[in-house]
Amino acid sequence: MNVFVTGASGWVGSVVVKELLDAGHQVAGLVRSEDGATKLAAMGGRVVRGTLDDLPTLTRAAEAADAVIHTAFNHDFSKFAQNAQQDRRAIRALANGLRGTGRRLIVTSGAVLVRPGQLATEDMPQEDLSHPRRSEVEARAVEELGVRVSAVRLAPTVHGFGDQGFIPILIDTARRTGVSAYVGDGSNRWPAVHRLDAGRLYRLILEAGDTQFAYHGVAEEGIALKEIAEIIGRRLGLPVQSRGAEHFGWFAPIAAGDFPTSNARTREALQWMPSQPGLLADLDSPAYFRTLTTPAERAGI
Repeated sequence: MNVFVTGASGWVGSVVVKELLDAGHQVAGLVRSEDGATKLAAMGGRVVRGTLDDLPTLTRAAEAADAVIHTAFNHDFSKFAQNAQQDRRAIRALANGLRGTGRRLIVTSGAVLVRPGQLATEDMPQEDLSHPRRSEVEARAVEELGVRVSAVRLAPTVHGFGDQGFIPILIDTARRTGVSAYVGDGSNRWPAVHRLDAGRLYRLILEAGDTQFAYHGVAEEGIALKEIAEIIGRRLGLPVQSRGAEHFGWFAPIAAGDFPTSNARTREALQWMPSQPGLLADLDSPAYFRTLTTPAERAGI
């Protein structure tokens, strides 16, 4: 297949691109920077220069593709609501390019949005509609255009060397405050997935005839925050202590959140068997605690 991938040089998107190319697919990828273009071309993908605001570019690229995988999202939390709107416009533009074809559009969502505090399963709709990111809501809406849509609900922790997500935020907070903290008794759970396992999942969805809407990019159902904090504390030589949610500032809702997530239906539908190291094993290594300086290191390559 000829597949258009947004975020093609990103943390997850670059792994998706490699998975697709290794499986014999052709890939065109949306990239913003020269570094991203160089990285994508070196992998063997065709470069489409632009951003998620270049809606005509997104539509044209989708029109030329057999399928679209949308992994891009601007994670600048200082303007998250604006970025969520940008994401919805991009999904609509991509769907317009696939209009009436029955071709596949795979969007990216988050497991934390489903049903906080309860075990989330693939048949549950997104429950937290107070959250500005509503990728699934837009994905459901564009189905009426004659597009076959699925959503990958990624774990809040997509880990691996070069990780710039939630785990590094905990590490940076520990370094800044002098304590590796958790909230309450630390039993609240974060699901996790290794980026290589996540990349393979997108490919399996693309290649499957299965029509399920939501798939869970989750390898581990839920890891207690206290266990994560203990490894960070040991690695940094800091005390591990309970703190109020306010200790984490703007990150408090995630740090205090309980997001257990099942992947049973995803595994069964796709025969997806995560094989990479789990989060705690991955985290308990020097690589997570060194400063990444080069673009390649920050991209995880």
